[in-house]
Amino acid sequence: MKATCPREGLLSACQIAGAAVAARDVKPILSNIKAIANKSGCTLLATDLELGIRLEVRSVKVEEAGDAILPAARLIAILREATDEELVIEANSDAAVVRGQFNEFEMPSENPGDFPDVPSFGDDKYHELPAGPLRDMIKRTVFAAARDSTRWAVNGVLWEIAGGQVKLIATDSRRLAMASGTGTSHGAGDTKGHAHIVPTKAMTLLERLLQDAGESVKIALRPNEALFQTERATLVTRLVEGRFPPYQELLGKKLPVKIPLDANRFHSAVRQANIMAGDESKRVGFKFAKNKLLLEAHGHDTGRAKVEMPLEYEGKELTINFDAGFLIDMLRILPTDAALTLEMLDGNTPAVFKSGPDYVYLVMPLT
Repeated sequence: MKATCPREGLLSACQIAGAAVAARDVKPILSNIKAIANKSGCTLLATDLELGIRLEVRSVKVEEAGDAILPAARLIAILREATDEELVIEANSDAAVVRGQFNEFEMPSENPGDFPDVPSFGDDKYHELPAGPLRDMIKRTVFAAARDSTRWAVNGVLWEIAGGQVKLIATDSRRLAMASGTGTSHGAGDTKGHAHIVPTKAMTLLERLLQDAGESVKIALRPNEALFQTERATLVTRLVEGRFPPYQELLGKKLPVKIPLDANRFHSAVRQANIMAGDESKRVGFKFAKNKLLLEAHGHDTGRAKVEMPLEYEGKELTINFDAGFLIDMLRILPTDAALTLEMLDGNTPAVFKSGPDYVYLVMPLT
């Protein structure tokens, strides 16, 4: 294989593909990226056997078609430090050479035939969503997924598709985020009765791929895996095994208290109060009174904070305690001018924040 590549374009592609490179020693060859060069261009493959990606690299001039195994970490380091606008990559099963105008790097290579295949998107039954809204849906949910496994399968994002409506739901049992959007079905049925839980790592990589808001994304949800296709890439991932908690029970309750909030001002007030929240409790008290909200926080070693903000509220006085970090996680992904409403019953039951008809964020109070 021999190809001339734009350095910055190749670096960007390798950094994206590198997210699927095995982080541990599952199999030595999986620490590499496989490059496939032919007359139509160059495609990068990476996989850790749970997550895989096929990514097209644009503006590559292929002089000799072929496949090559490229050490991912070293290649990314070379591309990051090199100063040439274009680099020549020449490789066989023994070595890979990256050459610029004033430098040359030679790395050992391996047999490309030993690299596991990453399947192409071959489904003729799939759902389709515009990339821009899907990217927003991912941003608004993935942060709420659990980092570790529990008795529930919550270390990923649940996909539910029914009648053209797409829902993404994530939870770590202390908070829950749900974003909705509209998709188009191409012969694919609803997902009712199936738990399609896409791992957090795959969701984060998918978000990185959605740079062109106007393109369409194809989604195929299979019993044990999910495939996503954009104009440049195909992403395949195994699903998280297990059951997602029955979240509908929490969101189905009617909450009588509804408090409109200025998202930008509320975000600022929560951040200010959080400065003095204790590292152990992380507690900030929220006292809703007539036309104002009082936030209070204190820690044994940190000190004390009291923050007040005006509010359009005429109801009874209510006090509730939150982990302020959970609110900041939600507020930072909303537009500063977003419409935001807090719905609650009292200070001891879950509170729900809503932004428009398509976003719900439930938070458990601290007692």
